[in-house]
Parts: sequence; C-alpha cells; structure tokens
Amino acid sequence: MRKIAVFTGTRAEYGLLYWLMKDIQAHSELNLQLVVGAMHLSPEFGNTWQAIVDDGFAIDAKIEMLLSSDSRVGTAKSIGLGTIGMADALQRLAPDALVILGDRFEALSAAQAALVMNIPIVHIHGGEVTEGAYDDAIRHAITKMASLHCVAAAPYRRRVIQMGEKPERVLNVGALGLDHLARSPRMSRQALAQSLNFSLDAPYLLVTYHPVTLADEPPIESFKALLNALDRWPGHRVVLTYPNADNGGRAIIPLLEEYAARQPERVLAIPSLGAQRYLSAVAEADAVVGNSSSGLIEVPSFGVPTLNIGQRQGGRLAAESVLHCAADEEAIDSGIRQALSPSFREICRHARNPYGQGNAAEKIVDALLMQPLETLKSFHDLPGGSQS
Repeated sequence: MRKIAVFTGTRAEYGLLYWLMKDIQAHSELNLQLVVGAMHLSPEFGNTWQAIVDDGFAIDAKIEMLLSSDSRVGTAKSIGLGTIGMADALQRLAPDALVILGDRFEALSAAQAALVMNIPIVHIHGGEVTEGAYDDAIRHAITKMASLHCVAAAPYRRRVIQMGEKPERVLNVGALGLDHLARSPRMSRQALAQSLNFSLDAPYLLVTYHPVTLADEPPIESFKALLNALDRWPGHRVVLTYPNADNGGRAIIPLLEEYAARQPERVLAIPSLGAQRYLSAVAEADAVVGNSSSGLIEVPSFGVPTLNIGQRQGGRLAAESVLHCAADEEAIDSGIRQALSPSFREICRHARNPYGQGNAAEKIVDALLMQPLETLKSFHDLPGGSQS
C-alpha cells in the first residue's frame, strides 16, 4: 500500500483537492495522509479545517505557520515556519509521495521540506502562468522540485516539458476542480440563501478579489475601485468572499466588512463559502467578478460570465466566457455591463472550457498507483537545442 500525503493550506485549494482525496481515501491500495496548515487553522479566515473534518477526513498533521501579519517579511517568515512544521510532519508520517496543488507560498514550504527529505512530490496545476503574482515563480520552482506532474491543459504540459521534465512524467489530466461538475450535488437557490441566511431573491454578483503581489496594482486602491463599481449596480446583490492570506490581503478585509455593514440587505461578506456553497453560488450568479483563478478555470463550465480584474491572472488560458479589465472603477463598471449583456451571456452558454471535462481525480489516482514514485530525475533537453 502506498502512503500518499496530501497538503492543503487554503479553502480554495481544498475545494479542488476534495474528490482526489476522497478517491485516495477509498482506494484499497492507497493510504491517505492529510496535512493541513496555514489559512485552514486561522480563525481570521474561518477555521476551515473544521469543514475538512466535517467532510469525513481525518487530519494527520496540522502545520501552524501563518503569522498575523500583512507584510512581505511576515509572509517570508510564514514560509520558514511552514517548512519547519512540514519537516516534522513528514518525518513522522514517512509518506511514499506528497501531493501539492498549485503555486502558493504555503505549497512552497511543503515542497522545500519534501525535496530535502527525499520524498517524491506529485505536483498538480504546473506549467501555468499568473504574471501579476509571485505565485508564478513559486509554481515553476515546485515543478523543478517535483517528480510527477499532473497538468490541466496541453499548453501547460508543453511548458513543463520545456522546463526540462521528462514527457512520460508529465500527464495532462485536466483541471481537478471540474470533477465537482459531475460528482458534487449543488444546492438550490433557495437552499443556498437559507444556508447563507441572506436573501437571493434578486440577481447577484459573486465577488472575490485577492491582492496582486508582483505587479503594480495596489490592493487597497484597486479594491476600493471594485467596491465603487459595484455600487453602480444597486439592482444586484453582492456575495463577497474574503481574500487569501497573501501580503496585502488583511488590509482588504476591513474594507470588505465595512462595505457589507453599510448595506446588509444587499451585500454579504463571508470568510469562506466552502466548495458546495461556492459552486452552488457560481451556478446561480449573474456573473463572477474579481481575480480568482476559479473565474478562469471552473466558472466557464457553468456557462456563467467571468469578469477578470487586473494583472493577477495575466497569461492564464481563458475561455470565451472570460472578460478582462483594468483594476479601475470605470473599466470594472464597463466590464460588468458587458458581462451582463444578453449577447455575451449567450456566448457564455456555449463557451468551451479549455481545462477539460472533469475526470482528473481518476487519472491522478491511476498515476499514483502505476507511476514510479522516485526523486532521482535527469533533465530532458528539447530536440535541436544547443549542445555548446
């Protein structure tokens, strides 16, 4: 039996990993070891570790790493704390492989520890580009630390191979979050409203804005521009989720809470919706607005418009249902207007999602069973390269 450790540090990442974890947990030849850290353990971000337990998972290790800080140095120190905690957890659990999804600083902590401890890393969602965040460099760094790669689209597979990874170790499985489309029940609009204790009897926008950590897009000014643009649409309610724990994120939270407190009948601010409520909210929304990767990866499969704001997701593959705008009030207002137009909504209904059809978990489990789990690897040179 192979012991497969899975690391999760954020609510969004856990939602993507859910069905893979369920399938590992249910398989007779795999033993799931769940390592939970960072935002999951923070009351400020909703203590989302409890939702993981409520979903039927046993947490094998908790990694306290998140400082109550909104600075770059605080984030850097959190990475160090995470690496120390992961080292202790991995020594105790001794997994045959560690599964890491994505590109966040919490994932870098886990990858660093596993690399030095000679534990094979299985990396999900490598090869992508997010030009406005330092997550971009973290993602590519984890690719070079990883032994097995499960990417979400053919261009991303080519890019990982371009980085020197052997083609037979780079698998195009599609986006893991799309497994929810076929496998997860969704709540009705009425049930969702009851669960949120918030009326959804009017059209609404689902909004998530994260700080931009690399490009010149000041989080407070950009978020205020978003809120001002939302005020131009008083006929739409707003479901507003918290940002992540990147530097600059905590500065947004008071603005978000104040905005909701001023108009409680129209705006709901919530730290975390959880996977079922989030996907149910997407399905019923008039549009998804902000700069979350979910707007580009999962939302197009619902036929719902996405307005992607600013530079954070720059360079990522996007369906026809995704509009892009600058992070200023006029551009956001214009983008919302286009997203809600009947002609664009019709385009969204027929848009093709470039991230697959939703059977990634099965493919990854097959890889965990059949692929060699080893750390020794050689650099794969592309044909025709210089040998000087």
